[in-house]
Amino acid sequence: MVKRSKGLRSKSRQILRKRPRARGFSTITRSLQQFEAGESVNIVIDSAIHKGMPHIRFHGYTGKVIEKQGNCFKVSITVGKKVKLLVIRPEHLRRGK
Repeated sequence: MVKRSKGLRSKSRQILRKRPRARGFSTITRSLQQFEAGESVNIVIDSAIHKGMPHIRFHGYTGKVIEKQGNCFKVSITVGKKVKLLVIRPEHLRRGK
């Protein structure tokens, strides 16, 4: 038997799928968006851009921007009782409410 792959994108066929009209590369405005410290953001992974992509387990989470680090943003999220710090590019972030 062949051993099943357990990479970073395993079991992600449905979660990272785009709608047919949204397929392909994203617009440039998604990668140029800026966020302020303390702003609430939603983590929505864009599967067309692999750079700065968070782990699939964080897709759909909401967190707060802590600071900017290079082209990325440090985002703090709470998982259970733990606070985790993620470094994510702006293509995978959307403004929260």
